Amino acid sequence: MSIIFIDNQIVTAKPDQYLTLNVDTAKTLKSWKNSLFSFEWLTPDGKIRSEAEMADTVLQQYQTVRELINKGDSLKRPVLGVGLIDNVEIGSGKDVFLTLASENIDTIEVHISKKDQDFFESFKS
Repeated sequence: MSIIFIDNQIVTAKPDQYLTLNVDTAKTLKSWKNSLFSFEWLTPDGKIRSEAEMADTVLQQYQTVRELINKGDSLKRPVLGVGLIDNVEIGSGKDVFLTLASENIDTIEVHISKKDQDFFESFKS
């Protein structure tokens, strides 16, 4: 599966404040599991929910990203940040990141704020 990424609109508005890098999907998910928002996509043990377990809104987002992938369309890079408890937070592009993770993609191209560069060193792939 060949994924074509494009810049997220958040980054195009302030390109001098962001970096693009590849992150290890499993490490990133393990950290994001601690997010207050992870329950929508993850089971309590940190696995991505099956389609049958997804709420309607999440299922629609998942299916939309799957359609884009199947058509070979480009995907906006997710934007990652640091959460309140020093965990990964997925800002924009949660649907893209988690759909790709559900497809067992080992590394995902993302944007991070330059100020968070040190935090993300251990997530680089």
